[in-house]
Amino acid sequence: MSATLFFVGTAGSGKTTLTKAFKQWMENQGYQAVTVNLDPGADKLPYSVDIDVRDWISLQQVMDEHELGPNGAQIVSADMVAMKAPEIKKVMDEFNTDYYLIDTPGQMELFTFREASREMVKTLGKKSMIIFLFDPVLAKQPSGLVSLMTLAATTQFRFDIPYFPVLSKSDILSDEEVNMIKTWSKDFWKLDSALRERTDTETQASIELIKSIQNMGIHRGITPISSVTQHGLEDVYTAVQDTYYGGQDLETD
Repeated sequence: MSATLFFVGTAGSGKTTLTKAFKQWMENQGYQAVTVNLDPGADKLPYSVDIDVRDWISLQQVMDEHELGPNGAQIVSADMVAMKAPEIKKVMDEFNTDYYLIDTPGQMELFTFREASREMVKTLGKKSMIIFLFDPVLAKQPSGLVSLMTLAATTQFRFDIPYFPVLSKSDILSDEEVNMIKTWSKDFWKLDSALRERTDTETQASIELIKSIQNMGIHRGITPISSVTQHGLEDVYTAVQDTYYGGQDLETD
């Protein structure tokens, strides 16, 4: 049975670029992967889309028919996409592939916080994993990292499937910044100390959020990746294989 990866993250975190890069990496290793675009509002995509929700739903048509602006139409379209999940799954089943790579909407709330999306995730794949992208610009600030940890935790609770947190676009950071973020993600005491060195109003709220995340026992380190250099993409693959296939590699053609 194929594995299904949902690339989730805040706007601009690199979901679409990672979808492209991971498919290229899979093909370079001799594996098969099918791309699925779930964003009806996507303009141009940098990869060849195998299954495109825009074949079912047109954002412009939704705007015209319901007399909505772009934001309202995105919300309506998100629910419409979920309703099309059985049809999308039927098309997915026509492919013989190792992985399905799901490129979720740019605005993550359209995916993560819509109730219909939970049923869609269940429909599209039994062996599913969320690849949660931590935006590097936000993550290099202590309070920003805590905010992203909170979003990642919320996403995991919403869908209740395995997730793997990655630091996207790590190539735009210095080695020192990457190591700092990795350390903070593994050591809450050091993250707490970094927060207390600041005097902004976000500090106390961030400290309380850290405590909550720690008490819930869902914390794990963040893996740096780069769609440009393909660094870390093997770690994503390994995480899926460890979770669903006992760590065994796929057989290449």
